[in-house]
Amino acid sequence: MRKPIIAGNWKLNKNPKETAEFVAGIKGKLADPAKVEAVIGAPAVDLQTLIDAAKGTDLKVASENSYFEEAGAFTGETSPKVLAEMGVDYGIIGHSERREYFHETDEDINKKAHALFKNGVTPIICCGETLETRKAGKVNEWVSGQIKAALKDLSAAQVASAVIAYEPIWAIGTGETATPEQAQEVCHLIRETVAGLYDQTTAENVRIQYGGSMKPANVKELMAQPDIDGGLVGGASLQPDSFLELVNYQG
Repeated sequence: MRKPIIAGNWKLNKNPKETAEFVAGIKGKLADPAKVEAVIGAPAVDLQTLIDAAKGTDLKVASENSYFEEAGAFTGETSPKVLAEMGVDYGIIGHSERREYFHETDEDINKKAHALFKNGVTPIICCGETLETRKAGKVNEWVSGQIKAALKDLSAAQVASAVIAYEPIWAIGTGETATPEQAQEVCHLIRETVAGLYDQTTAENVRIQYGGSMKPANVKELMAQPDIDGGLVGGASLQPDSFLELVNYQG
């Protein structure tokens, strides 16, 4: 059985004071960690506050981005080695906003995945299509291509432990949500792509999140789909109450 994983992605929101207040608001209220894994991805400037505040809780911490080099003349970048030393559990890579605004390529994302694994941080690898790609009927070709590129030269054991987040770009921050059936169709495609690259066991172990406007009103319906193992959640993760509703969706 794959443990569900609900991960907030705060994007460029919250300062350290607000971060500490958020964690105080969810302390003692998270779902049983044996049933659901709760994660918050925060901006780099908030990570140390988040790590300190989360001590003694079941909340896991994710970075929103990291570089594929550990040190050197790379102004403004974040070292995966230092993230690991700080105690970061997960690293979000390949988010559509990073791909679009910062021109990250599939090759970059693959290198970042290798760097995170090397340092003991589990990657949350994002993929997903634009509305134009969907309308052109090329979703399967596009998403499977992203997965193949992102996982290049990773071992089966690494992929089995990874998290893949399917985020239809047209449903991010728009209020639009893929129907549960649309989300399931692509998440199943991702699992089948992993099976083709590795084997069925690896595919059955990798956890796949849905990342397009998941919120308390639709979390149960989305999480009922057989290939959706969690959510990568933006806006609905910014307030303690809505984040808790998502994490505690099982009741």
